Amino acid sequence: MSDDDVDATGSLTRRETIEYGGAVVAGGLLAGCSGSESAPATDDTATGDTSAATGTATETTTEGSSYSVTMSPVGEVTFESPPETVFTRLTHHADMAFALGHGDDVTAMHAPDYYDGLWNQYVERLPGVTLDWAGLYSSWKPSKEKLYELDSDVHLADPAWIAQLDKWDQSDIDEIAENVSPWFGNSLSDIHREPTGEWADDYEYYGLWEQFELVAEAFRERARYEELAAVREELRSTIDADLPAESERPTAVMIAAADIEEIYTYTMNTPGFLTAHTRPLGPRDAFDGNVESNSVVDFEALLDADPDVVLHLGGMEPGTNMAERRVAFEDDPVASEITAVKNGRVYAQGARYQGPILNLFQLEMTAKQLYPDVFGEWPTYEEGPYPEIPEDEQLFDRQRVADAINGEF
Repeated sequence: MSDDDVDATGSLTRRETIEYGGAVVAGGLLAGCSGSESAPATDDTATGDTSAATGTATETTTEGSSYSVTMSPVGEVTFESPPETVFTRLTHHADMAFALGHGDDVTAMHAPDYYDGLWNQYVERLPGVTLDWAGLYSSWKPSKEKLYELDSDVHLADPAWIAQLDKWDQSDIDEIAENVSPWFGNSLSDIHREPTGEWADDYEYYGLWEQFELVAEAFRERARYEELAAVREELRSTIDADLPAESERPTAVMIAAADIEEIYTYTMNTPGFLTAHTRPLGPRDAFDGNVESNSVVDFEALLDADPDVVLHLGGMEPGTNMAERRVAFEDDPVASEITAVKNGRVYAQGARYQGPILNLFQLEMTAKQLYPDVFGEWPTYEEGPYPEIPEDEQLFDRQRVADAINGEF
């Protein structure tokens, strides 16, 4: 009987080539426990984050070449062959697929047109690399019926987060894993969110590159991962070697604002992969820990904090003009008094839900934005692709990254 003969009720196993091995999601059987920190090459923590990954990849003896990879919260997943199509919900997973040479195999993602435009601002600087996510299914609130229709080989998404959505419960999660393909993703590590329901008792948090390594094992793309991890390790070594003492670091805030009437702030040094490009650089929080992430503030609150640097999320998005954003600050009688505004240190940022490729670029750009005297000036950016940095001022090798993505190393 062909795969297409399976109905939507779960009466037959949908996919024989990719299946859960040993630990099925049903009944809340989860894998993963706290352990010691991993080596720097796969850990994106600099200070203050002691979470560690204990996921594993092992060859199985059944079906000859099958292999298993373990990642919280789903546990062990056995693959007979690498996935060829991949469902994602959040962009850190889509970027992982892209980094492993499977960007064109993504079938869904959150806000695909927006993030296609944003990611291509960076891809522009990777020779010979292309990316096209425009027009994909927008999966922020996916329907079970659509997942059947997409028929992806793997769901690179966190079932513990999917289960928190309306119209999804544990039986739906199990049904998709049984009849379509397994879940294999972790998203609550973003800010170390608390899992709920079936997932509450045993959930493991991963650093960005820790999770990327496990995803690479699932795709059998170990060589690509190791090449990119080596680039990242060299970048981190460069940063760590010259990072100024804490007392000499600037105060900073990270904000996002569709307009100046509603400004959101985000933490920069807290655990989780959302800070994988700021935490290693250790900027001093201008709010001194008194403002929680995702809080709304006004110009008066920003002036009270008086940061040396303002990092503006979304500033690299194609529809954003950073020159106009700076003028909005400069023309306001309150905002114009902020030290960062007076000194021209309001900088564009990309996205917090970054995967490994965006992380490399954002580590470089943020290092230059925070410490221009150490890592070189960040160009005055107004709009368009990631600025061209002279080769001798680049903190990582673009061609090496491009070759890894294209499998040409």
